[in-house]
Amino acid sequence: MMKYGAMAVILALAGCASTQEKLEPPRAPGDVIRFTAGRCFGACPSYTLQVSPDGAGLLEPQRFTSVPGPTRFTVSTAQYRKLVATLAPYRPIAGTTRRIAQGEDCDRFATDMPSYVIEWSRPDRPTTRLEYQSGCMDARHGRLRVAIASVPKVLEVEPMLNPKAVTP
Repeated sequence: MMKYGAMAVILALAGCASTQEKLEPPRAPGDVIRFTAGRCFGACPSYTLQVSPDGAGLLEPQRFTSVPGPTRFTVSTAQYRKLVATLAPYRPIAGTTRRIAQGEDCDRFATDMPSYVIEWSRPDRPTTRLEYQSGCMDARHGRLRVAIASVPKVLEVEPMLNPKAVTP
C-alpha cells in the first residue's frame, strides 16, 4: 500500500519538474534572449538560460550543472548590452530561423558535440532563432563558436555550469 503512495508523490513531483519557469515580461525595451546549450556525448553542461533587458535572468539546468533546479540571477545593463552586442553579428533576420548544422551551411562536421539555440523574442513580435550544431568546424563559423563560448562568462554564470556538477 505504501509503495502506491510513494509512486503518486514521485509522479506529482515529476509533473512539477517538467513545468518550465518563465521570466516576467520585461518592463525595459529590448529582447528577451533565450540561450539553450544542448547535450553532448560526454559531460557537457546542458541548460537553458533566459535574460531580460530589465536585468532578470533564469537558468534552467538539465544535466551536468552545479545547480539542482531553476535558478534566478540578475545581470547589469552593461552585461545585457554586451550579450546583445556579442550575438548581434549572428542574429538572423527578424522573425526567421537560421540553421547551421551538418549539410546546412556547414561542410566540415564533427559528431557528438552540443547544439545551441539562441532565441530573441518580444511579446509583440515573432521570435528570431539561431540553431547551431557546434560540431560544425567550418572556419567561417569560428567567431560564432567564440561568441557562444563567451555567453556564460558575459553573464557571469560559469559557477552554475560547472561540468563536474552534482546533477547527472
